[in-house]
Amino acid sequence: MHEHREGAGVKVNTPLEEYAMIGDAETAALVSKTGSIDWLCLPRFDSPACCTALLGTPDHGHWSIAPDGDIVETAHRYRPDTLILETDLTVRAGTIRLTDFMPIRSGNPVVIRIVTGLEGSVPTRLDACFRFDYGNMPPWASKTEDGALLHVGPDEVLLQGTTALEIDNNALKAAFTVDEDSRHVFVLTYGTQERTDDIEHAEKILKDTETFWRKWIGRFDRAVPHADAVRRSLITLKALIHQPTGGLVAALTTSLPEQPGGSMNWDYRYCWLRDATFTLTALVECGYLAEATAWRDWMLRAVAGEPDKMKIVYRVDGSRRLDEAELPWLPGYRYARPVRIGNAAAAQLQLDVYGELIRSLHAAERAGMERTEQGRHIEHAIVRHVAKIWIEPDQGLWESRGEPRHYVYSKVMAWAAIDSFLKGKGGGELDTREREGLKELRDRIHAVVCREGFDPGIGSFTSYFGGQEVDASLLLLPKVGFLEATDKRMAGTIERIERILVADGLVRRHRMDALVPEGAFVACSFWLAECQVRQGRRADAAKTIERALSIGSELGFLSEEYDVASKRLCGNYPQALSHLALIHAVLALDQLDRSDDAR
Repeated sequence: MHEHREGAGVKVNTPLEEYAMIGDAETAALVSKTGSIDWLCLPRFDSPACCTALLGTPDHGHWSIAPDGDIVETAHRYRPDTLILETDLTVRAGTIRLTDFMPIRSGNPVVIRIVTGLEGSVPTRLDACFRFDYGNMPPWASKTEDGALLHVGPDEVLLQGTTALEIDNNALKAAFTVDEDSRHVFVLTYGTQERTDDIEHAEKILKDTETFWRKWIGRFDRAVPHADAVRRSLITLKALIHQPTGGLVAALTTSLPEQPGGSMNWDYRYCWLRDATFTLTALVECGYLAEATAWRDWMLRAVAGEPDKMKIVYRVDGSRRLDEAELPWLPGYRYARPVRIGNAAAAQLQLDVYGELIRSLHAAERAGMERTEQGRHIEHAIVRHVAKIWIEPDQGLWESRGEPRHYVYSKVMAWAAIDSFLKGKGGGELDTREREGLKELRDRIHAVVCREGFDPGIGSFTSYFGGQEVDASLLLLPKVGFLEATDKRMAGTIERIERILVADGLVRRHRMDALVPEGAFVACSFWLAECQVRQGRRADAAKTIERALSIGSELGFLSEEYDVASKRLCGNYPQALSHLALIHAVLALDQLDRSDDAR
């Protein structure tokens, strides 16, 4: 059971896997299993949080609705195929249900919470302590006709309810009794002083929201293994796509540590080009061409036309400033500090992003998306840029903050940029001399990687030229077409990764040592499963997928990493790359099964 929230300033110890997400496709909130919104950024994913208890205490912002007494049982679930959360809270006096959701935004962001009596007569309390600027700024609160207005600087929220709210130290409180079949509605609206009529229409808004999600996920109707997990992952990804721009944020949160109590705490509320092809191909293969096209268009807007100015990560609107800062007033999730906002990795050179962008544009072309003039320009410009810089060292896929190295995966992705370009329409637009020159360069990069990045003594590719360590990015070499998974060199690499990087059935990015204090990286286990599928090892692939699925939350969410020792999710949550990797692995397994059935 959770730590009880009595008294101001008590540290919140709710495990990540006990949080659920609600969202409106522009921002989202994390709701604990005991009915508290502990993370909420308004008005969009990368805005400052006004509920920051996840990284601090309730005094840093939360909105709880719970029975007034010791909770003896909790249960939460989503209405099937939706992002509408239902939480049942039981005390000795009876049971109440919270129905939490955010309507898909058509104006200002709105959070609606409906309290329903299921059994008995339950004294209930509401505590809404909004603290803006990541818990640092209490607002000024004033009463309205049916609620209260809170504002500080540019931020303003209106909380309305069918039950009277009282102001207490610029926080809002309410005490009320929930009888069987009674209903109490509370509506939070950001950025308006005008009274809304959402309370009167809450039931219709709820029905419309339910219809939206079920209609959207209904477009995926394939019978695949682990279909429920795939559908929940698709809903999660849809909720992490910023609807106005099409950008997919890597995760909902910042500064959730990669190891319990650790300092590798980064801000993931941004859009990484690293995820470009994973995202586009997953959406296309699952039948979401409109979302895939929006993602393609977001990338082109963000990148514009100068490859040497490309960033590896952008804000959801495509802007480029992600200055990193620490927030010393926050004690961190389970005391893991520092708490950071922004991300200095945006300034790094990572060669793989060029390959990601070209591969995703090539995938868009194969999916039937019409090429744009900007797309044509950026394809040609990137390939010419890669031809100049592929030999340079970089920070690698894992965004190392140490000295640049010649990472094998980075060189492979430089190869992939040229290979994909030559296979697409772009290659056909070159004159013979330039096309032959690129073919020669592609073959030369391949030969250099196989010579410098493969150690015949250990029978494996290595993380970087001249080293002998392996890392899980090497599992992606077959996926980008560099070598077949059955190639002797690749098979040796997969075998070495399985022997060295797998712990308790899960894959780490690196060998576990004091220099890399982190958990198993969730996406990597699904990458391994894809390799096993490509090797025809169906039973091993199914086992790997099932093990990775087993660490998810009760509601099907995956974080960035998993701490095998404590058996807890860790890292930012929910993590888009983990859910993308899940979808790809399951679809690969399904394709193998279908090809076997066709024989």
